[in-house]
Amino acid sequence: MSTGSIAIIPARGGSKRIPRKNIREFGGQPMIAWTIQALLESRVFDEVLVSTDDAEVAEIARHYGAQSPFVRPADLSTDHSGITPVLRHAITWRREQGSSPVMVACAYPTAPFLSAADLRAAQAQLCARTDADYVLAVTSFAAPVQRAITIGDEGFMRFFWPEFAQARSQDTREAFHDAGHFFMGRTEAFMKYPTTLSGKTLPFFIPRLRCQDIDTPEDWDHALSLFDYWQFQKGGRHR
Repeated sequence: MSTGSIAIIPARGGSKRIPRKNIREFGGQPMIAWTIQALLESRVFDEVLVSTDDAEVAEIARHYGAQSPFVRPADLSTDHSGITPVLRHAITWRREQGSSPVMVACAYPTAPFLSAADLRAAQAQLCARTDADYVLAVTSFAAPVQRAITIGDEGFMRFFWPEFAQARSQDTREAFHDAGHFFMGRTEAFMKYPTTLSGKTLPFFIPRLRCQDIDTPEDWDHALSLFDYWQFQKGGRHR
């Protein structure tokens, strides 16, 4: 039976650079709690499922209102596991329970600036475009990517694209990257395409001040600084 929408949070237990980052305390509660709360607050999902291989992650997820009804297989819980197989596993599990969602969202467990309003708007955007497969939260690069610099094997810097070495910023094309918040799409697209950008994907724009990949301790500290900024803007407490 086809039903509405589900949200899936991929949150395995292992993390080498920031140990236990998915459930590490951030702003007064486990990091994953921010994602769960935004998904639930949006009221656009019939279920919020956490896909994890870790019993403690599952327990915390349930405490904050998500479901964690299965254990993610070990072969989908390594450092090299891709996101698509993880999502397909969760979708297949849901189907085996007798319910096939029409739409699926993937939200990251390290997205403390995820907004319920953004989730509602992104779902409406996707529903309004019947020709689209996905919508992906993106943000703009702070500088023109065409003028990116790398460091060669000899230790000297060089342009990735020398043809843009003299280009003015206003003459380059604006570029975007995954905001690290969420993406959502039609279920058949998740089962058909290997990546989100393999299908027809709409952009959902997120301001850079609400975006921070959290992969290193430096990323974590910067995210906390952004958190303090937004708490101050809302008149809330500081860390």
